[in-house]
Amino acid sequence: MRIEVSTQKQHNAVPKTQNTSLIKKEYTVFGKFSNKRKEAFYREFSLLLKSGVDFNKALELLITQEKNKHISSIYSTILTQVIRGKSLHESLQDLSEFSPYEVFSIKAGEEIRRLPEVLDELQKYYERKIKIKRQITSIFAYPTFVLTLTIGVLYFMLNYVVPMFSSIFKQFGGELPWITQFVIKLSARFNTIALVFVGTVAAIIIAHKLLKSSERYKLALGHAIIRIPLFGKNIKRIALMKFCQAMTLLLSAKTSLTESLELTASIVDFYPLKKTILQAKESVIKGVPLYESLDRKFFDTKIITMITIGEEVNELDTMFDKLTKQLNDEMEFATKTIGSIIEPLMIFIIAIIVGFILIAMYYPMFSLSQVIGN
Repeated sequence: MRIEVSTQKQHNAVPKTQNTSLIKKEYTVFGKFSNKRKEAFYREFSLLLKSGVDFNKALELLITQEKNKHISSIYSTILTQVIRGKSLHESLQDLSEFSPYEVFSIKAGEEIRRLPEVLDELQKYYERKIKIKRQITSIFAYPTFVLTLTIGVLYFMLNYVVPMFSSIFKQFGGELPWITQFVIKLSARFNTIALVFVGTVAAIIIAHKLLKSSERYKLALGHAIIRIPLFGKNIKRIALMKFCQAMTLLLSAKTSLTESLELTASIVDFYPLKKTILQAKESVIKGVPLYESLDRKFFDTKIITMITIGEEVNELDTMFDKLTKQLNDEMEFATKTIGSIIEPLMIFIIAIIVGFILIAMYYPMFSLSQVIGN
């Protein structure tokens, strides 16, 4: 979506006031205010304000140039609230599409009169968030595709190919090799095994939903995820990058350290890190430095060292920004490494499964050809 700040006349009339609840209801049906759209909103809003465009006029421009009616209705609601005398953060607070993290950041930006800079930081925050999502997708997309393909091939061979060979073997009799007998028995019980597998997965999902509010369960699950080979370290790295990125924005907006920690904990999904942040906040309130408050089991020496330096020179926001960039670089390298390992590994696994079944089916054919020849 392009922004055109020119001499052309814009719509003079303020967009019609719409019922906020109706807007929310309609918008919820058609989708959420995605990260990509939020990134565009903050980027273009900041650009207009830096260009000297009036606050209300900037919102009008965003409304008139937004093709999506549902997004436009959200902008209209914000403009209506601003015209009624509310500040920007109060207008966003009334909309469920904006998190307390965004609202508090914008509030800080308005109070210190650095709103365009805060909007730029929010734009960078969502830009990095989108990048992280793409990196996660790139990690899991190929293994998921290959695993689905493997299950499909296995289903086809055990339900159609193996029974066909089995009927041929029964016609000619004779003792079959153990490998062939194993595959035939597996084929006969495949549907039962598949049902048991689906039932087990369903039971795990139900158990997760029932236990997800338990603190002990969330903590144990988080630590178990970290120990997953290849993926665990990256999941931890993503959580840390989200923490550092949020702290960069809040501290650069002159938010207090304790408030920054509390707001960051509210947006971090990974529970072990969330608990560590909340514990650090309590220690900071008691006067303990941040670097001493952080759990050494979760934060490595490098991160602790940089936070220590940042506190000593009173530039924590700068240090968190550097940590975010470092973690992002590490994440990109790890993603490429995992991709280079998983691709041949998954191909090897498929080859083993398919090869095992083919050997089991074709091995008796050699002796069978001799029987037919005689």
